[in-house]
Amino acid sequence: MQSSFNSALGFCLNATERMVDNQARLAAIVESLKTLGVKIVLTQGSYDLVHIGHARYLETAKKQGDILIVGVDDDKKIQARKGPERPIVPQDERMEMVLHLRPVDIVVLKKWKDPKWHLIKTVRPDVLVATKDTYSKKEIKQLKKYCGKVVVLERMATTSTSAKIRHQQIKTAKKLERSLTPKLVKAIQEALAGVQQG
Repeated sequence: MQSSFNSALGFCLNATERMVDNQARLAAIVESLKTLGVKIVLTQGSYDLVHIGHARYLETAKKQGDILIVGVDDDKKIQARKGPERPIVPQDERMEMVLHLRPVDIVVLKKWKDPKWHLIKTVRPDVLVATKDTYSKKEIKQLKKYCGKVVVLERMATTSTSAKIRHQQIKTAKKLERSLTPKLVKAIQEALAGVQQG
């Protein structure tokens, strides 16, 4: 059935043709899919340093329907939410990595300047998939105006990308402390000895 969706829409296996950065093109693709009676699933996120939790999550999301559309946050959106040193991987690479995961059919760039829930309102998916901490209960009720249903999944990895980055930073700081502390102590002792002699 997947191949009939692809041929009907003119998709091919070329990843760049399944990366959509134009909202009008996305709306046309979604309309074509809905005309074919395809059940559309939408999910979204940063996908910085793609890991096993992302793969498991997207595989579970795909099981909710026929076509999985994934919104990937642009660099500015991530910087605004997670700080100036993020993302680790630039948006074009993140989009391509997500697209190469088997369950993913279409990837869309979510821009920082887009209004709230812009992608959700454009796609109006049959199923919106999110993690537990993405939306409040009140927001989920509001989202049902734009979605057939909202499915909330648990996180599927023991640590998030942010936690992995913090762990790496701590390891690096400890290595620096072990290697630099003796040198700093020696330099301070030499400086103090020089002052005392002078």
